[in-house]
Amino acid sequence: MAVFTEISDEDRNSIAAAYGMTSLSSVIGIADGDRETTYLFRTAGGEFIVTLFENGAEPLDLERAFATMEKLNNRGIPCPKPTRTVDGDATFQAAGRLVAIVSFVAGSSTNNPTPEKSENLGRLMARIHVILQGGRKHSLDELPTGALHGALVPSNVFFLGENVSGVINFRLRHDDVLISEIADVLISWASQPAGELDEQKARAILAGYESVRQLTEAEKKALPAFVLASAARHYASKKDKIYMLGAAVRAFESSGFGPVARQPACRA
Repeated sequence: MAVFTEISDEDRNSIAAAYGMTSLSSVIGIADGDRETTYLFRTAGGEFIVTLFENGAEPLDLERAFATMEKLNNRGIPCPKPTRTVDGDATFQAAGRLVAIVSFVAGSSTNNPTPEKSENLGRLMARIHVILQGGRKHSLDELPTGALHGALVPSNVFFLGENVSGVINFRLRHDDVLISEIADVLISWASQPAGELDEQKARAILAGYESVRQLTEAEKKALPAFVLASAARHYASKKDKIYMLGAAVRAFESSGFGPVARQPACRA
């Protein structure tokens, strides 16, 4: 997120009025990231993240993201609380851009999580899966499917101390097999420079996950293949692709240690 679109005093006032904000004390541009324009609005009612979408955002996509966040927020997931306009809409138009607002969440991201952070991340992911899956049934030989966050990368998860304090950016929420997101998280959070997984972090992520939702035997068998696919996508996105194949294979070979299950407790 960064400031690509400057907003005028008129824009600020129209946004504040549309969302029923009172006593707007400051507006601060957030110079972080590279895709959207983001501001912090400080008001008498609290602090809000105001995003102006530069391209690719559709009102229906944001409505779906809002509905997901509202459901998770109501179940205790530490995600931003969506802020709707006084008319109940998820979006607004200002400065020629689509606008969406959520509550501010405290914390900071990390690219090098401790084992405890890794375990709490796995627990959060499982809670999201269980809540959004909604009791969907599957046969024993099928891979369970459901709604995924879609972008549980380090920049979208915040921590205070060792605990997850916030998870943001639900625009990529979609349905797929749950194990695909588990593999993506292992690659995003536990990969070492040469491609292999850090076993301590990977085990902690899986242990945290299985403290909420136990993996099926089909998922355990499929995990290495999904890790390979996720690693290939991850390294293919890098500028230097010369080491892509080797790194992906090392990720695959290092994922065969298997999940470390704790006492299963299917709760959200």
